[in-house]
Amino acid sequence: MIRALYSAASGMTAQQLNVDNIANNLANASTTGYKMRRAQFQDLLYQSMSQPGASAGQSTTVPTGLQLGLGTRAASNEIIFTQGNFSETDNPLDVVIQGNGFFQVRRATGDIAYTRAGNFQVDKTGNLVTSNGDPIEPAITIPSAAQSISIATDGTVSYNLPGQTSSQRAGQIQIAGFQNPAGLNSIGQNLYLPTDASGEPVVANPGGQEGLGTLLQGYTEQSNVSIVEEFINLISAQRAYEANSKVVKAADDMYQQVNNLSR
Repeated sequence: MIRALYSAASGMTAQQLNVDNIANNLANASTTGYKMRRAQFQDLLYQSMSQPGASAGQSTTVPTGLQLGLGTRAASNEIIFTQGNFSETDNPLDVVIQGNGFFQVRRATGDIAYTRAGNFQVDKTGNLVTSNGDPIEPAITIPSAAQSISIATDGTVSYNLPGQTSSQRAGQIQIAGFQNPAGLNSIGQNLYLPTDASGEPVVANPGGQEGLGTLLQGYTEQSNVSIVEEFINLISAQRAYEANSKVVKAADDMYQQVNNLSR
């Protein structure tokens, strides 16, 4: 019975983490470029009362054995990088990636972070920056007098000046890709950092042969969280937590019966 208590307790702990993960997904249902996470679990060690394949006689073996598991634990909460819906904004500095790439952002610490959120702005010097004020990489500067800012599908940024008919080139947006984007480290503010699990970034212009995707101006990528699916997951997690709590209650009742034998 002691095994049942600890196994059920591990199940309750796992489902609590599952609900925490669901809550974070729902909280970011309106966050631009957010990618949902899916909790994954694995079973713990097994106590073998009878090992499968053990000798049962001179010429026979145990066909299935008897093994009792000791519960579960959270193994990971993988980032799901499916494409979110596009929302039209009519803002010429809003850009989405139609593909698997990431925008590059130069953080205040000097290192490069990566994001799917393309809701860019310009700072006081005309640099193209994120909503947190971090410039994109490579840096792009747009003059204050610029008109008709255009961002092509291949990342070329251009603009027109008053009284001029020809456009001026401001710079080139480059995007990065990873062999295993689920291995990126989330640091908040819609940013990711590479790890040994994600691999090194492959940087290229949009629309290239690397298959990182193309850009679309005037749109933002919405969160890929499905509220309906998350509510279904929440109900399942609640019921699993409830079921494990009933096992704890059943084990407690069994202990109570054992204690009453001496009365």
